[in-house]
Amino acid sequence: MPSASFPPGFLWGSATAAYQIEGAAREDGRTPSIWDTFSHTPGRTENGDTGDVACDHYHRRAEDVALMAELNLSAYRFSVSWSRVQPTGRGPAVQRGLDFYRGLVDDLLDRGIAPSLTLYHWDLPQELEDAGGWPARDTAYRFAEYAQLVAEALGDRVEMWTTLNEPWCTAFLGYGSGVHAPGRTDPVAVLRAAHHLNLAHGLGTQALRAALPARARIGISLNPSAVRPLTQSAADADAARRIDALANRIFSGPLLHGAYPRDLLADTAELTDWSFVEPGDEATAHQRLDMLGINYYTPAVVSHAEDPGAPRSDGHGASEHSPWPAAESVAFHQPPGERTAMDWSIDPSGLYDLLVRYGREAPDTALYITENGAAYDDKPGADGAVHDPERIAYLHSHLAAVQRALEVGADVRGYFLWSLLDNFEWAYGYGKRFGAVHVDFDTQVRTPKSSARWYAEVARTGTLPEPAGLPEPAGQE
Repeated sequence: MPSASFPPGFLWGSATAAYQIEGAAREDGRTPSIWDTFSHTPGRTENGDTGDVACDHYHRRAEDVALMAELNLSAYRFSVSWSRVQPTGRGPAVQRGLDFYRGLVDDLLDRGIAPSLTLYHWDLPQELEDAGGWPARDTAYRFAEYAQLVAEALGDRVEMWTTLNEPWCTAFLGYGSGVHAPGRTDPVAVLRAAHHLNLAHGLGTQALRAALPARARIGISLNPSAVRPLTQSAADADAARRIDALANRIFSGPLLHGAYPRDLLADTAELTDWSFVEPGDEATAHQRLDMLGINYYTPAVVSHAEDPGAPRSDGHGASEHSPWPAAESVAFHQPPGERTAMDWSIDPSGLYDLLVRYGREAPDTALYITENGAAYDDKPGADGAVHDPERIAYLHSHLAAVQRALEVGADVRGYFLWSLLDNFEWAYGYGKRFGAVHVDFDTQVRTPKSSARWYAEVARTGTLPEPAGLPEPAGQE
């Protein structure tokens, strides 16, 4: 594929999440979130790692924003720590917490970097979890109040607003498999949580629209799965349909179309009658979206399970509990080919497929790739530099997929590399490095990797170089 330019105004960004980078877990009024509790519970994270310090971004904000400018970023996607702003999930905001985000936004604007704010990236205040968490309806209303507080504080300077990041992970990994906070394993709680996240998005969007200027753009970031059947058999096709309902349409149904898909309700009827969906809820979830974020890493390959009791991996962490309610008849398969350090297969065609799918399903909504990237075992060399040609190849192939989607009419407006910094990778602790910038967690020294320099040039020129210009993988001449 020859080199080609991206559209004028295309946003080149990078993304982070509050608990993964901020640290300062007990400063300035912040109280525990579910991830503080989860990571401090023995056996929940690799090596017992926690986000207490992480990348110490709370104290190194200016240095990190300077790095963003050095890398030619035109946008930066960050999340707000709910318990830093509203420690109990109720009541007035803590101004010291909001001041951190006010300062961050001002620093970004001073550098010409557009702030893109995510209200919720998995860090529910622990007091709200103690009151029932996302399976409880009241949490959706608490989220709307929190959204209003942040909008009133930052709405004059932030134009891009995301309500929720990857609600699938919140519901299915947090309440199903238990590999994410709060670590519960209840299939009915999964479905209740998914619904209340949809409701929270709707209520939160209404609160944002009431508080923000008309120029503000509001959306949500989903992690839809490119689900593929292992074979062309009818049984495998039905397995793919079932997982597509649980992974994708459980959110896109109400958010984009105002109703849950009938096959999802039928598939899960033995678990619940969905009576927690009250009249008007689906209409509330179905708010106008100015933008839709797509997070993508790897596709899912599924088949009918001949042995429903056999252990299987879906790429979302080891657990004896499945995150997939009423999907015991589905088996997940690891496709052949190259993989990242997460053991995720590398397949940019999945990103292309999702952009085309959602471009058709939401034709009047701007699309953004709000997360895409790869973890590798990055280490500084003898010269102190961090060379990561595998990540450059990964980014190149996925950006080429974005170009292909643009060519067939997908309205893609920007790309946010995950992640700006090596960080606390949730249950994997500090062992998985997704960052464009290497972080020495003992010294907090930041070192841009070769992929960061490569991405900075793409961002500067708006042009993807020809594959012939890619560096060779490590160990080759």
